[in-house]
Amino acid sequence: MSFPASRIFVRCDVFPEEFSIVVTLKAPSLPPKTNEYLLSVLAEGPDALLLGLRFSPTRLHFLFLSEDAAGAWQTRVSFWSPALMDSQWHTLVLAVSESSFSLTTDCGVPVDIAADVPFPAALSVRGARFFIGSRRRSKGLFTGLVRQLVLLPGSDATARLCPCRNAELVLSIPPVLQGLTGEPEDNEVLKYPYETNMKVTLGSRPLCTKMEDAQFWFDARQRGLYLCVGSEWVSVLAAKEKLDFVEEHQSLFTRSETLGIEVFTIPGAGLFLATANRKATSAIYRWTDGKFAAYQDFRTHQAQSWRHFTIGRQVFLAVANFHPNDKGQEFSVIYKWSQRRLRFAPYQRVPTHSARDWEAFEVAGEHFLAVANHREGDDHNIDSVIYKWNPRTRLFEPNQTISTSGAYDWEFFTVGPYSFLAVANAFNGTSTKVHSHLYVWLVGSFQLFQSFLTFGAADWEVFRIGERVFLAVANSHSYDVEMRTQNDSYVINSVIYELNVTAQMFVKFQEIPTCSALDWEFFSVGEDYFLVVANSFDGNTFSVNSVIYRWQGYEGFVAVHRLPTFGCRDWETFRTAAGSYLIYSSAKEPLSRVLRLRTG
Repeated sequence: MSFPASRIFVRCDVFPEEFSIVVTLKAPSLPPKTNEYLLSVLAEGPDALLLGLRFSPTRLHFLFLSEDAAGAWQTRVSFWSPALMDSQWHTLVLAVSESSFSLTTDCGVPVDIAADVPFPAALSVRGARFFIGSRRRSKGLFTGLVRQLVLLPGSDATARLCPCRNAELVLSIPPVLQGLTGEPEDNEVLKYPYETNMKVTLGSRPLCTKMEDAQFWFDARQRGLYLCVGSEWVSVLAAKEKLDFVEEHQSLFTRSETLGIEVFTIPGAGLFLATANRKATSAIYRWTDGKFAAYQDFRTHQAQSWRHFTIGRQVFLAVANFHPNDKGQEFSVIYKWSQRRLRFAPYQRVPTHSARDWEAFEVAGEHFLAVANHREGDDHNIDSVIYKWNPRTRLFEPNQTISTSGAYDWEFFTVGPYSFLAVANAFNGTSTKVHSHLYVWLVGSFQLFQSFLTFGAADWEVFRIGERVFLAVANSHSYDVEMRTQNDSYVINSVIYELNVTAQMFVKFQEIPTCSALDWEFFSVGEDYFLVVANSFDGNTFSVNSVIYRWQGYEGFVAVHRLPTFGCRDWETFRTAAGSYLIYSSAKEPLSRVLRLRTG
């Protein structure tokens, strides 16, 4: 089968510099060292091949004539394509643009080749003939089946032919190829835009194998660019998420009012939420089918908080009990995860005094637990204790005591080689206007580093933005027993401090008005940073808005979302494959709420 090139090239006898060849075929199984032609363009004269497309048992070859002042020669670009020999229908798209050659098979990941010799910018086909399935001679005749063979001038046609990566073979000619059988009304080449040499795969996540190595994939939905390296897609241009709005995802009814929450993951077991409940039963919930579902109950005594931590492969969960048990014994409990039973079991009882918080941390390879003892009887000025893990006894043992005043929270963090521990002191027996302290680890123990004047401090939150280190305190109440009528205020500023490395101290960075703030939580979405505050009471009602603040650089943190909450006590953030979430607990009703962060 053949026809003169003039039947296609009516007004211009120069082959387009950019074009695609689309062919749907069922290739035969060929013996080794055998080639069959799908298409050839031959000039007048013996064996004068201008352009050809042929295949062998393992490769597809594209051939074209190259010329310069020194003479003419034939250039061959070969693609590895053993999948053609499976007696199945396949659709191939060969795209050519100067020295860039791309082959896409069945709408898969394109294979790109950058050749040393570009396709000629002005390949004349005057007097030439097109041959379908041959090279004008009996040798190399195509012995398979062809459903369509189409020449498309212009940019790479793959994106128009492949609406999705798993596109099945369509028996009819795709719409983009319809209406191209008639004679062109004008020079079609000039109607198509210039195409860059770099080829990028679109659509859902493709495979990343040896065949796709060094190929790009653009995730249009998330606006991310990835490069196939080995067997993994490596982010080249990260998708920039933006927080659009917050919506309620789940209303979680708890055993009673919840004073603290902890979200954590156990490898192989899943994502969990621990709730510290006011009454005799606290619980943990497991993330199941996109929601938290009840998983295990615990006997607790007005639990205030949970702390998850690991030592090697061992997983622990410590609860801070505020009240003594029925026998008048006052202690908090450390639970250990059983890999066999997939449940937590009591591991160690620790004597505590109205415990508010646990903090787990590691210094120089050794593991520690710090408990915030709030008061003993009516005495708020007591010692809080730092326990150290003894690998021999496999128990936590007292290591250091630190004088505290109504301690509410511990926060551990590191800056370079230095380890710090901050305590939030809330009440000294007569006033909430007390100093909270920051300690630094020196020569085997924590030593006082800096003091901060706070007002009923309930929480410290450390966070980093770039190289900058911040420390935020949640002030809950300005109260003094001697000046109660003047100073009984719940609407009070909470403070963000920033580490000044030169001065070797934290300095005040920003004050934010809050309503009896009990917790700060830092999180990020894409390249944006946020702080959410747990506002609990404004002096009149527990129905107050908690606020999400966004980092605005020079402006500091600026309010962007106001979230209706009731007696808000604690915030936690977590991420699943489905997205990012916030959860808050209420100290005034048996209901916690999971909020979905909607991004764009």
